[in-house]
Amino acid sequence: MKNINNSKLKIIPLGGLEQIGMNITAFEFEDSIIVVDCGLSFPEDDMLGIDLVIPDVTYLKDNISKVKGFVITHGHEDHIGALPYVLREVNVPIYATKLTMGIIENKLKEHNLMRSTKRKVIKHGQSINLGCFRIEFIRTNHSIADAAALAIYSPAGIVLHTGDFKVDYTPVFGDTIDLQRLGEIGKKGVLAVMCDSTNAERKGFTMSEKTVGITFDNIFAEHKDNRIIIATFASNVDRVQQIINSAYKYGRKVVVEGRSMVSIITIAQELGYLNVPDKTLIDIEQLKNYPEEQTVIITTGSQGESMAALSRMASSIHKKVTIMPGDLIIFSSNPIPGNEKAVSNVINQLIAKGADVIFQDTHVSGHACQEEIKLIYSLLKPKYAIPVHGEFRHLKAQANLVKELGIPKENVFIMRSGDVLELDEHQAAITDRVQTGAILVDGLGVGDVGNIVLRDRQRLAEDGILIVVLTLEKYGNQVLAGPDIVSRGFVYVRESEDLMEEAKRIVSDALDECMDKNITDWGKIKNIMKDSLSDFLWKRTKRNPMILPIIMEV
Repeated sequence: MKNINNSKLKIIPLGGLEQIGMNITAFEFEDSIIVVDCGLSFPEDDMLGIDLVIPDVTYLKDNISKVKGFVITHGHEDHIGALPYVLREVNVPIYATKLTMGIIENKLKEHNLMRSTKRKVIKHGQSINLGCFRIEFIRTNHSIADAAALAIYSPAGIVLHTGDFKVDYTPVFGDTIDLQRLGEIGKKGVLAVMCDSTNAERKGFTMSEKTVGITFDNIFAEHKDNRIIIATFASNVDRVQQIINSAYKYGRKVVVEGRSMVSIITIAQELGYLNVPDKTLIDIEQLKNYPEEQTVIITTGSQGESMAALSRMASSIHKKVTIMPGDLIIFSSNPIPGNEKAVSNVINQLIAKGADVIFQDTHVSGHACQEEIKLIYSLLKPKYAIPVHGEFRHLKAQANLVKELGIPKENVFIMRSGDVLELDEHQAAITDRVQTGAILVDGLGVGDVGNIVLRDRQRLAEDGILIVVLTLEKYGNQVLAGPDIVSRGFVYVRESEDLMEEAKRIVSDALDECMDKNITDWGKIKNIMKDSLSDFLWKRTKRNPMILPIIMEV
């Protein structure tokens, strides 16, 4: 597929770089655009009240006639979570493997988008043609089954996108990563590799998922007299499989708790990715019919999320499960950066209730460490390297690794979301930027909360609000009632009566001044009241509450 007319391939990440989450990348050649993944990210601490964050897809909307489809690598939220929101504006077909599509369809049902969305399930080893691109799905291993790397054949050359991956020679379900196919593609000549950087700082290899199964077996053998509760990621179907295997071996019944856990496990069972022996799974209502030491509860909440099942158990607000002394609780995940405090709080609450907590050696990562990254690059021998999926330090760590493998420094691109990289077999350069950003989702509102609203929420959270109410006569501008001051989140009024009286006096003086000067413009009156009150409060309390003057007329 040599490039006949000197067009270049454009690679445009619209999210997912310099952060873990919100992965979405556009590949453009002349009049064809394909989009790899469409993920969400979770709000930062300063995004008060925000539920989730999705990418800004203005670029795709502006070029909608070129967009041929979404090609999805695997079924994690940071790769598929934004689809229900983005499809409303960019309605193009979705291509994904079986389990990934099952999870996507579950989302589409919730958002009533099944009928309006075209979907096609692709097997590993299959290719699809979209515009002038051909995309081949290649089997990889990850912490969710059915993950794929994508070989993207364009007129400018082959780009290999690894998706999230690790090399697991003994996977729990399915086959090992298709290294042979990667080697064959490497022989054809690869223009660029976009490789997962999440663990690029870690030396060595990522352990096989099977090692966790052995650990579980040992824990089950040692704790035959305790109820066992295991928190893990809902999407890690292989982990759930190994817990079920150990439970079955030691004669325990299994309860699955947490909405996301129940839905993914139902899909995995229906599609044949999870083998559950008969009568092993029981409903949470049946827990009371079995002795505690014969049960295992698999639950969400391993990241300390306040609304997840484990957190509700820890703070005694779970309707069906009460933590007892002697319960054994296993955290089968590592805290995602930023969640350490929340996880630690939940662990402390559980221990305070008399439970034993284990959080070592019961988790392996789903991402490749340095030796696996080297293996992929050695098989593919690309001309250019584009580290993806990670914060800046992860991308940089992979860039350093790649240089050791002999790829020249000028051929390694650490991109930012929004950069446009143009490349062909002769040269590559970042030539442009497109609009990208984070769209905030709060409840049913998508994008209606922006920076200004967030700033207001931060101010309200930090310093509270004061509302000044007064009534003016319609034509004479005579003050008929007020000014009254109502405060929320500023000071406790009963203990600060002097301050509030003085504040009233300040507002009255400002009003009198306006009357003396015959100022009748309400906007101006409000501003003068606001400014004088704001100055006074800052001097007295060193706080800057939001001040809302309200004038009524009679």
